[in-house]
Amino acid sequence: MRTDELVAALSRHVEPVDHGVIRRTVGLALVAAVVFALGLMAVWFGLRADVMTARAAVFLGAKAAFAMAIIGIASIYLLRLTRPGGEHRTASIWPVVPFAAVILLAIISLGSAPSSHWDKMMLGDEWLECLLSIPLIAIVPFAFLVWAVRKAAPTHLVRTGAFTGLVAGGISALAYALHCTSDSLPFVAVWYGGTIVLCTVAGAALGPRLLRW
Repeated sequence: MRTDELVAALSRHVEPVDHGVIRRTVGLALVAAVVFALGLMAVWFGLRADVMTARAAVFLGAKAAFAMAIIGIASIYLLRLTRPGGEHRTASIWPVVPFAAVILLAIISLGSAPSSHWDKMMLGDEWLECLLSIPLIAIVPFAFLVWAVRKAAPTHLVRTGAFTGLVAGGISALAYALHCTSDSLPFVAVWYGGTIVLCTVAGAALGPRLLRW
């Protein structure tokens, strides 16, 4: 068979590439991760007792907005990173914005309170539970997302793993917020922000091993 005949034979039944398949797969993994995290929170921890009060709704909304901003921004970056060479189109400035915003608000909150209250505002009553719970809840969402990302072809596995961990940490924080009664902004900045960063670092460390293809 001549070269031109071989090329013609190979191209005869070529089907168009479905560019949306990875987006749908990652979307499915995101939905599954959120459903799992919320279900685990409801069964394991339970909703905070005052969830229906106006005060709780305000603070819960603030924590949920922080977590959802992280999930939304990091998910966009993760989708880009699933494609070969996607790391060249993902400057990492925007995922920092929710963290910078909550840190700024936490500093303002501390500045408007007596220094004698600072320890209570930063530690709350649930700092240890938060430190342990958010990374633990994030494990299964992280596994769902790793499964989805492995269907694609990321080429920067450390960075892709980091954003996978960041999304999983945000999902876990969103779920945990429905239980947590420590509502001060300094607490959210230190313990929610810190544990999400911990999930991100863990994802970066595990990425080269789990996402290799």
